[in-house]
Amino acid sequence: MYQKSTLPNGIRVVTEAIPYVKSVTVGVWVGTGARNEEDHNHGISHFIEHLMFKGTANRSAKDIAESVDAVGGQLNAFTAKEYTCYYIKVLDNHLELALDILSDMILSSRYAQEDIAREREVVLEEVHMYEDSPDELVHDFYLDNVWPHHPLGRNILGSTEAIGRFDRNLVCEYYDNFYRPDNIVIAAAGNLTHAGVEELVGRFFGGFAGRKKTQAARPPLYKPTRRLHARDSEQVHFCLGTASVPQDSPDIYVAHVLNNILGGGISSRLFQAIREERGLAYSIYSYLSNYSDCGLFTIYAGTRPANLDQVIELVLENVEQLKNGDIGATELTKTKEQLKGNLLLGLESSSSRMSRLGKMEITMGKYTTLDEVVAKIEKVSIGDLRKMMDDIFVADKLSFTALGPVKNNALPKGLQA
Repeated sequence: MYQKSTLPNGIRVVTEAIPYVKSVTVGVWVGTGARNEEDHNHGISHFIEHLMFKGTANRSAKDIAESVDAVGGQLNAFTAKEYTCYYIKVLDNHLELALDILSDMILSSRYAQEDIAREREVVLEEVHMYEDSPDELVHDFYLDNVWPHHPLGRNILGSTEAIGRFDRNLVCEYYDNFYRPDNIVIAAAGNLTHAGVEELVGRFFGGFAGRKKTQAARPPLYKPTRRLHARDSEQVHFCLGTASVPQDSPDIYVAHVLNNILGGGISSRLFQAIREERGLAYSIYSYLSNYSDCGLFTIYAGTRPANLDQVIELVLENVEQLKNGDIGATELTKTKEQLKGNLLLGLESSSSRMSRLGKMEITMGKYTTLDEVVAKIEKVSIGDLRKMMDDIFVADKLSFTALGPVKNNALPKGLQA
């Protein structure tokens, strides 16, 4: 049901036909994000995403919104570290309208100076709102600490200093460098045919020309750090993590299984030990951050200052248990079934199918079938998990970042040298 083709100008078209649904979701994926920015334009990928909705040579911002609402569609976008996506979900008979609107936004946005000035204030408010959320902000501090002086270590929203300098020249320069046909994937999933999508993409995007700016890929150098950031709040929020594998590593499925066991859900070890059994945190979880050439494995929790030492002790205790091979066949089977269930249930809509297609193509240039993913999850063994634990969870390679009323400005006992 998956098909791929490339237009003469370099745009890649990937589709998945789902004949039993009545919807189609189509997304324009651009291979640029926060990673492609420099100090002077930090945050411009996200800023351009905002500007795309502010009007084109053919439609005002209101026209765009009304055109989508008139057919009951959903229009949205998001910016990540290595890509940006604009997408519309509509009934299958409105696919042509969806691609018309998306092409108009991508190819004909006005970037009017008055819109830039207005949206600058909106994004600055978004930045300030984010900075008022320590449970989110701590992740940015953590990235900046472990990947210092690298774009992947910076947040997506941008700095207030850089945002304050954004003007039409900077916006157009960045757009011209990266919004090019050879840097774009158009993904669609739903009740469609590949030939039909390809014909529409050729009609609306076929005249787009140019080549993206070439950038030397520079992987970040992981720097184990332990740093405290004082802030007046009720809880201490922390990230404890280590370097992990990139997204195309053959060990990525080992990492996913390990993450699920340790802190990937409400039945995970950390959630049960710290929240359910002892009530020491409301939010406790682990997660993977995987990019084209690097990755991180991170544990997050928020807890009262008086509980911080105990929470860290329990986290390290659970990590050590896994390193020592404290996992049985029953737990491994259960977590594999959970991962497979989450994957398959999460792909029951045209939106999620489109997102999977686009992300794989824009980041890895290839498609992995669901059967292949399930087979790779099934192959993960207890030995694989122990080896990964030994490789990445090494005491002097652990990084720790805390934000909040840190007691006596001292590291938790379990992390002191």
